Amino acid sequence: MIPKNTGFLILGGLISLSIAFLHIILIFFGAPAYRYFGAGETMAIMAESGSPVPALLTLMIAGVFMIFALYAFSGAKILKPLPLLRPILFTIGLIFSLRGLLLFYSLYLLWISPLPTEAIKHILFSLVSLGTGILYLSGTILSGRYKGV
Repeated sequence: MIPKNTGFLILGGLISLSIAFLHIILIFFGAPAYRYFGAGETMAIMAESGSPVPALLTLMIAGVFMIFALYAFSGAKILKPLPLLRPILFTIGLIFSLRGLLLFYSLYLLWISPLPTEAIKHILFSLVSLGTGILYLSGTILSGRYKGV
């Protein structure tokens, strides 16, 4: 049974978990995936040359998103309370929301870009980030896990 007022955190946690698994999958697709998802040309070139650095960095990023998911599930009372739960949930929500605010830059790219598909990809990434941030912040407040700064 799902505890009351925890659906937002559960959904935020599932999105974080999905992002973590996406990062793990990126490792297997290598340089083209790093390029598509904006990891940078340096990461793509290192992956093409067989360097373990891109895979290790990508695994670390996946680990961060898994920790985000664990905190969301803890805030949703599915897991035991983790240390510093309220401020960390709030911080995760802010991180996602701030990344989501790049939506405005992405819309600007759409306006000026000769490659609208690239701008649309950035708009989508920004919307997912903003939505996830809102889920974390709303879920934290509604679940009673955050009661002010």
